[in-house]
Amino acid sequence: MVQTIRTADLLELTVKEQASDLHITAGHPPILRISGRLVPLEKYAVVTPEESQSFAFSIMTEDQKKRFAATRDIDFSYSYEDKGRFRVNVFVQQQTVSCALRLIPQKIQTLEELNLPPVLSQFTKLSQGFVIVTGPSGHGKSTTLASLVDQINHERAEHIVTIEDPIEYIFADDLSVIAQREVGEDTESFSKALRATFRQDPDVIMVGEMRDSETIATALTAAETGHLVFATLHTNSAAQTLHRIVDSFSAEQQAQIRAQLSGSLRGVISQRLIPRTKGGLIPACEVLMVTPAVANLIRENKSHEIPMVIETGAEQGMVSLNRALANLVRGREITLDHALAYSLNPMELRTLAKS
Repeated sequence: MVQTIRTADLLELTVKEQASDLHITAGHPPILRISGRLVPLEKYAVVTPEESQSFAFSIMTEDQKKRFAATRDIDFSYSYEDKGRFRVNVFVQQQTVSCALRLIPQKIQTLEELNLPPVLSQFTKLSQGFVIVTGPSGHGKSTTLASLVDQINHERAEHIVTIEDPIEYIFADDLSVIAQREVGEDTESFSKALRATFRQDPDVIMVGEMRDSETIATALTAAETGHLVFATLHTNSAAQTLHRIVDSFSAEQQAQIRAQLSGSLRGVISQRLIPRTKGGLIPACEVLMVTPAVANLIRENKSHEIPMVIETGAEQGMVSLNRALANLVRGREITLDHALAYSLNPMELRTLAKS
């Protein structure tokens, strides 16, 4: 029997199936993303435009509905009873309302539980500096950030301020005191919230996403002035991250930005979530540790040489994306085909996977 959509039923099913995402789009049945693959829920009828709008409005506040009417898309978080928390984007496409819901695990997992490289723990020991987590959308950047911040929470007494859009993981204060601010609800923008942190006596600042040059510049200043700053960026590699940051500024500002980066950047984590042979997903991480040699390359505008430094920097804890992928292939965690799909240099990967 074909079922019509009910909000509670679909949220319940998303949690039960441990799907990463739920998609509601007119003209299609509800769709889950499970272990990276889209799975249409065939037992449900095709969603009508009226049903997709009703679903969206059922999880929105009156204020959110007003903002959505004005902007035609909106990000917010939604808690379903005590069973699951979702990051939600509601948007208009072809004059109909669509929803994309990302299920946020209730428990913040440790780096070990997430199968992340143990070397990442070094970043949680820092007292100041800039650490950037990069990768495509949907590849676990927010989860990695939350794990790093929560490790600090359990190990040190710090004042931690997070700026997110929307708030995803809810931290439970342990040794640290954590203030979580949501863009649109608690503050107007990332850049304004970040500037305000200078008056809030933080030790650690987490920036959910650096969307513009103003936010990047303020994050750099925060890292220079004695704070430990964690942030995300949508780039594909450590070297590309540096290019993206510098290129966000005008030509006359770029030398200064490179100098600031060389002095404050402590590391870049570039990650992908790869389908695992036994089900689920596993991360492959490129890790750049900023040594004095790397700092010089940044300052001298030689970021193109950084991939070679990463490849030869194993003793400092560095690992290239290809080497991480090759290790997973040799450990039979992922297939070579999946590894090649995520590699930026497939020919080199083939060689590494055989050795």
